Amino acid sequence: MRILAVSGSLRSTSSNTELLRAVAVLAPEGIEVSLFGGLGELPHFNPDLDGEAVAHAVKDWRCRLVAADGVVFSVPEYAHGVPGVLKNALDWIVGSNELVGKPVTLFNASARGTYAQASLAETLTVMSAQVVSVASVTLQLLGKTATASQIAADPDMSASLLAGIEAFASAINAGRAMRKDR
Repeated sequence: MRILAVSGSLRSTSSNTELLRAVAVLAPEGIEVSLFGGLGELPHFNPDLDGEAVAHAVKDWRCRLVAADGVVFSVPEYAHGVPGVLKNALDWIVGSNELVGKPVTLFNASARGTYAQASLAETLTVMSAQVVSVASVTLQLLGKTATASQIAADPDMSASLLAGIEAFASAINAGRAMRKDR
């Protein structure tokens, strides 16, 4: 199973990115978690540029989404909203439909990021992604400088992340089974 992990932060020391790196380390056998690092390379969304000659970074973003069985988003909250870089990335796929029916879940490095989480969940729902709320995880890393290794080594945090990724994998598998039965 292939899970694409998307951090909504471009910061080199982002706790949301470190959280996703820890998920990649903790993922059980059979679940490959890869971190998408190309948000900062995407051009500003412009529908006039969304044609056959679309930028390579946009093609890569879309291909990575298509190849994934599910997507985990972990985003900081900026002024009660989703960071602009992530909103830009989502705008590039509104019309191309890579998230339609795709299982997604939301992880968060801070319990204070509820507005961004709600906003992102709404955007993903409007885009027809399948938001798997039961697999969502919130840690409390705000104000801490924890590396992926430290997060993975912490018994409470690693247990939460592992439970979240396992619940997400179960939801993906359940969705596959339902589609096969049709």
